[in-house]
Amino acid sequence: MNTEKILKDLYRKEFGNNRLQITPLPPSGSSKKYYRLNDGNKTLIGVYNEDVAENNAFFYLTGKFKKLGLNVPEIYSVDKRKKHYLLEDLGDITLYSLLNKKRIGKIIPSDIIDLYKRAVEELSKFQVLSKDKIDFNKCYPRKSFDELSMKWDLNYFKYYFLKPGGVAFDEDRLEADFNNFVAYLSKAGGDYFMYRDFNSRNIMVNNGNLSFIDYQGGRKGPLQYDIASLLYDSKADLNDDLRTELLNHYLKSVRKLENIRRADFMKYYYEFVLLRLIQMFGAYGNRGFFEGKAHFLQSIPYAAKNLESILNKIKISRKIPELLRVLNEITRDKKLQEYKWNAGHKDLIVRVYSFSYRYKMPYDISGNGGGFVFDCRAIPNPGKIEKYKHLTGRNKKVADFLKSQPAAIKFLNESINMVEQIVENYIERGWRDLMVCYGCTGGQHRSVFCAESLARHLKKKYKVKVILKHTRLPL
Repeated sequence: MNTEKILKDLYRKEFGNNRLQITPLPPSGSSKKYYRLNDGNKTLIGVYNEDVAENNAFFYLTGKFKKLGLNVPEIYSVDKRKKHYLLEDLGDITLYSLLNKKRIGKIIPSDIIDLYKRAVEELSKFQVLSKDKIDFNKCYPRKSFDELSMKWDLNYFKYYFLKPGGVAFDEDRLEADFNNFVAYLSKAGGDYFMYRDFNSRNIMVNNGNLSFIDYQGGRKGPLQYDIASLLYDSKADLNDDLRTELLNHYLKSVRKLENIRRADFMKYYYEFVLLRLIQMFGAYGNRGFFEGKAHFLQSIPYAAKNLESILNKIKISRKIPELLRVLNEITRDKKLQEYKWNAGHKDLIVRVYSFSYRYKMPYDISGNGGGFVFDCRAIPNPGKIEKYKHLTGRNKKVADFLKSQPAAIKFLNESINMVEQIVENYIERGWRDLMVCYGCTGGQHRSVFCAESLARHLKKKYKVKVILKHTRLPL
């Protein structure tokens, strides 16, 4: 099957133009494939998605939202198998990208705040105006955000974040807390449309107008979840004062459409913030740890910061002690903080790691695909010598031993020469990140010695920022 050909054929059938260019777009967080089709006068977005049930939900919801006057993309054409379709091109500027472009440090300009206020006004319309117009049986993957949906998110967090992230937990106690947490949230009720992924990356900005995408996972649910998704969007990094201002604006907008009491809403609000953050951790773990997509790992420190800000606001703490213990551990975990990416740095950052081949290799958190990996297992191993066994490559006795081994010095010098060539090239080209990994059997002696030696050398010779991490040594 040739996806590009099918999309071109759809375009030509709809618009009758043979002079057409098609360009793949960068992958998103899902398995969908996106393309931009351009005939010289107009552009459309072509989509390929294997999941027909998800596509049908998207087609159905789009039609309903269009009738309600909500600003969602026009669907121009769908193929017979319902796996390929053409959408209105809403551009490339998201609320998130505009926020990052215009903010100065922690200061968010008033025009961006105004866009956020308009976004929450539109959210209230999605949630309230459509609730009696949608047949929720046509939603995907379930008709409502019920107890099973919540348990899916909690287990997603457990298996895709806690376990691969090395966060220890008592499984029996954690499962009991999951049950208590879900039982509490279920009392909130909610017959509204729940957008599910209402965040700043799914809000498009074009000539000052807002449009909304990626609502195909929407279903019946509570009001609290979507506004929590927007205000605690990890890398948007909104401050608490702005969150409060936007939450108040949102509640005013909802009350214009629906008679709700603030106290009833707030009774469950922070618990839904917590559930959304838990779901985010699961997604970051899945996309980052398992799929190797670095930008998801870079969101973890921001999510941990958001988590820390709300834990003391949870009303049912006594009923979920193991869950709260695990969540507090996440906020204190220094390993997770290492994923934070400083997009504003000016000089080249060289990340130097030592690791053990018995375990996973270090993750590339820059998104550039990694760099050098040097295998130290061919040089003499101090770990086989009794007097060095319980020491590490940081120890002078181990370092002196390795310096006395010609094979070790030859290996180290050749690796340093190779890295120098790339460092000088990257500096000249203005590149911002390089990863260098040294691996050995246990990750304690040879790899540590080499990583330490390279880090010292680079700091002395170049104007670069060197970050050194030994993955098998205590912090």
